[in-house]
Amino acid sequence: MVILASRSPRRQELLRYLVPEFQVIPSGFDESTIQESIPPRLVRRLAQEKAAFVAKDHPDDVVIGCDTIVVSPKGEVFGIPKDEADARRMLRELSGKTHRVISGCCVMQRRKKSVFHQTTKVTFSPLTDQDIDWYIATGEPFDKAGGYGIQGLGGLLIERINGSWHNVVGFPIQILKKILPNYQL
Repeated sequence: MVILASRSPRRQELLRYLVPEFQVIPSGFDESTIQESIPPRLVRRLAQEKAAFVAKDHPDDVVIGCDTIVVSPKGEVFGIPKDEADARRMLRELSGKTHRVISGCCVMQRRKKSVFHQTTKVTFSPLTDQDIDWYIATGEPFDKAGGYGIQGLGGLLIERINGSWHNVVGFPIQILKKILPNYQL
């Protein structure tokens, strides 16, 4: 059995491309316990801890943990906005600039483990205050790292990407597709 240690509906939708049947068991790992300043290491560690949290009760299953962060042009890690003011701050910082989206993933089964990350560069169009107000009013920013979702209305804010679209959604499935055959599904 494959278990996705995430409640993200976007990750669930993307995993169905590779594995039609799987179980969802969201990880209860406390992310605030991780202190890491290097973004790729941070997402890899978070993905690994999330997978391990679920795998301890399901050692024979293939457990997949993920995490996605947005790294601002100034190098600040943007998680999910705390409130409207935080979302506005993030969107202003991203406006007209290029930032990085980094997704980490961990696949584990028994003693076998694969941990990887993928980075995609995303360039926002210049945003006016009216653009930002409109997007915040949609409600979309409040459950997504960086305060936007490329797969929804947030895609209208983006000028271009360099790398994987799926990675920006939050799941580096192109890499996962290469790794899964090494596990007993």
